[in-house]
Amino acid sequence: MPSHVATAGTVPARRSLLLGAAGTALALVLPAAPASAVSPTPARPFGRFGSPARRFTERTLYVHPGGLGDHATVQAAVTAASGAGWTLVLAAGTYRETVTVSPARTDMTWIGASGDPRDVVVVYANAAGTPRPEGGTLGTTGSATTTVQAAGFTAVGITFANDFLRTDLPGNPGTQAVALKAQGDRSAFFHCRFLGHQDTLYADSMALTAFARQYYAHCHVEGDVDFVFGRATAVFEHCHFRTLLRPDLAAAPFGFVFAPSTARENPHGFLAAHCRVTSEAPDGFYKLARPWVPGSDLTARPSLVVRESTLGPGIDTAAPYANMRDAYPWQAQRFAEYRNNGPGARVTVPENRPRLDSTEAGSATRPAYLGDWDPRPPRWR
Repeated sequence: MPSHVATAGTVPARRSLLLGAAGTALALVLPAAPASAVSPTPARPFGRFGSPARRFTERTLYVHPGGLGDHATVQAAVTAASGAGWTLVLAAGTYRETVTVSPARTDMTWIGASGDPRDVVVVYANAAGTPRPEGGTLGTTGSATTTVQAAGFTAVGITFANDFLRTDLPGNPGTQAVALKAQGDRSAFFHCRFLGHQDTLYADSMALTAFARQYYAHCHVEGDVDFVFGRATAVFEHCHFRTLLRPDLAAAPFGFVFAPSTARENPHGFLAAHCRVTSEAPDGFYKLARPWVPGSDLTARPSLVVRESTLGPGIDTAAPYANMRDAYPWQAQRFAEYRNNGPGARVTVPENRPRLDSTEAGSATRPAYLGDWDPRPPRWR
C-alpha cells in the first residue's frame, strides 16, 4: 500500500504485540486454557488435542517451540504437510518466523491449542524496505509474516503479528509491514488476532480475476494506516478494529481502517457487520476508509459496506472517507453504511456518509457475499 505520511519519529519501545495491546478478551469456541498452558513447556502442551503420541486426526502435525511436538517451527510443519487436508495444532508459544502456505496445501487448518489467541503468536518484523539477503529490498507483499495462498485454509485461536516499528529502518520511506496476507478462496479465521501498524491484514486473491472469498469471525485487528486492505471478497462479523496512537504524527489523520482494492468486475468487496471500531488516538483522528487503486489494477473500484456496527469517537464524523490522491475520489467508489451507531457514526455532513436503504441492505449480507460457501469452525471432539 502507498505510505501515508510515513515519517520516522519517536515511537515507544516495541509495542506489546505479543501480550494483547488492546487488552481484549475474546469468547472462544475452543475450551478455556488451563493456567499451565501459557508456560513455555506446559504439562499438557496440546490440551484436548492430544499429543504427537496420540493423533488428533490421521493428518495432524503438532508444533511446539520447545521441541515437544513433531516440529518446532510452523514452517517446518507446513512443509511436511504435503497435499491436502492437514491439521496443525500449535502449542502455546511465540513463533518468530515467516510462514508460507503454498497453493498445493489446500484445506489446511491451524488450531491454537490453548484456546486463547494471545498464547499462540506467529510474528516477524519484515517491512517494505527490509534488505533481502540476495540483494534489493522487500516490498509490501514480501513483508508478510504469514502468507496463505492455498484454498480452504482455516485458522482458530491464533495471533498473526508483524512487530516492525517505523524506527526500525531510519530513513526508509515505506513502512508497510503485513502480519497476514491471505490469497486463497474459502479462507476462514475464527477468534484470531492480527497485529501491526501499517497494512496489518492483506485480504487479497491470487490473481486479478480471482474473487477470493474470506471470512473473519470474532477477530481482533489493529493498526494505523490502511490496516485492512486488498481485493478479496471479505466478510467480517463480530470483529474488533482498533486504531493505534501515532507518536510520529501530531495532526490528523493518523490513518485509515479500511482500504479495499476491489476489482471493478467483482460485485462484492469488504463487508463489516456487527463489528466495532475503537481507538487509542484522539477523537476524530481516523478515517473509516479510503480507496486503494493499485498500479496492477488501475480500473479497480473499491467496495466497502459497514453495517450495524459501533463506531467509536476516533472516526472523523465530518469526513469519514478520504481520496487516494485526487485521481481516485472516494465518491466514485462503492462505499456505504447501514444502521451504524456510536459517536463515530454520527451524521454531520449527510453527503459524506453514503447509506444503504433497507432494500439495498438486503444484498449486503454474508450469504450474498460468500455464495454457496458456509464457513464453520473445525470440530475436534
